[in-house]
Amino acid sequence: MNTAKDFPIVCVGGSAGGLDAYTRLLKHLPPDMGVAIVIVNHLRTVATMLHEILPKYTRMPVELITEKLDIKPNCVFIIPEKRDLHVLDGEFRLKPISKPWGWPDVITVFMHSLTENWDGKLIAVIVSGYDGDGAAALGGIKDVGGITIAQKPETAKQPDMPESAIDSGFIDFILSPEDIAKEIVKIAREESKTK
Repeated sequence: MNTAKDFPIVCVGGSAGGLDAYTRLLKHLPPDMGVAIVIVNHLRTVATMLHEILPKYTRMPVELITEKLDIKPNCVFIIPEKRDLHVLDGEFRLKPISKPWGWPDVITVFMHSLTENWDGKLIAVIVSGYDGDGAAALGGIKDVGGITIAQKPETAKQPDMPESAIDSGFIDFILSPEDIAKEIVKIAREESKTK
């Protein structure tokens, strides 16, 4: 079955303190918006537990990404640890992490891949975390007509990452996780009307 791969993807990038933001965001997202949510969390060494924790907060299925996993709407996808994430032909592709030392740039890598290989609307969300991963890709998201959102720093457990995103000059909205959810719903509705 060849379904069109032109639905919106929401890339939610975070690290330290991200769990708080992901749960607050997912609790406020309806399960049938027609978008795919991809959580790109920085974990270099520790195995991710998000696919076990987050189902408590959403009615969408939550899946740990595996090689060539089909990207579908109304699902939450979680990046596995120690991997760079790419998209190709409507599927996820995993590669060994390209930057094993220092601060990882898995969010930036994934966003760049989305701008090159995804036909649907892109929504980039940067939430709580150290360092500035993702900021370098925000201009590219805007270039392809995407929308960029940063978590309001005072609502983040670790404001470095959202602050770096805001400092890039490419952020459309600065919102709490609850308001980010409202904005995603609004964008998803607008997209479904244009189909």
